Amino acid sequence: MSHDGDWIAGQIDLAYIAALSAAPHPVLLEIESAATPAGVPIVDRESGRVLMALAAGRRRIVEVGTPYGYSTLWLALGQPPGGTIATIDPDARRTALARDWWRRAGIPDERIEVVNRPALEAFAAHEPALAGPFDLAFIDALKPEYQAYLEAIVPRLSPGALVVADNVLWSGRASGARPADPDDRSGEALRRFNATVLADPRFNATILPVGDGLLLAGWRG
Repeated sequence: MSHDGDWIAGQIDLAYIAALSAAPHPVLLEIESAATPAGVPIVDRESGRVLMALAAGRRRIVEVGTPYGYSTLWLALGQPPGGTIATIDPDARRTALARDWWRRAGIPDERIEVVNRPALEAFAAHEPALAGPFDLAFIDALKPEYQAYLEAIVPRLSPGALVVADNVLWSGRASGARPADPDDRSGEALRRFNATVLADPRFNATILPVGDGLLLAGWRG
């Protein structure tokens, strides 16, 4: 099949999956509409659906990178009743907007605790909200810091926990499907991160070609 044929088949597959899936919560659609013109990065809808499925049964979640709280809401909607999320982002203005969206989606304030500090600083300061243990960790922040986030999270994981990281294919530049920019620190960091995690005996890990690439790593500790 030609590359054009592959692309068309991929689009048909996505349309098929979307047709079978429940419609996104209306507040998720609101966040999508607000994020695009503002240039605020959020996961794509397919990745959101994966996050919601993975959150089932995960009572305590930590998220590195909140922006508008889009992925946070997918996770919260997938969690069991009483599940909690600690989400880290230094931009208090954006997380205040996120809090309003979460409320309008019916998520009680006590279920989501926001830590408005740079993530590595927050972990090093032993913020109480980040004490763990966590059943799921989602990483979607500064790409050159992914490995450092992971190492900060590992001591806070519960047995059988899952770590998920977004953007690990970096629009094809991590895999070599598109030319890499030698000055792209994020791309180089993601290539190292992917290789390190998939070879790490502490995890059972793989990469799903969903959205911009989701790395899934099951904690074996």
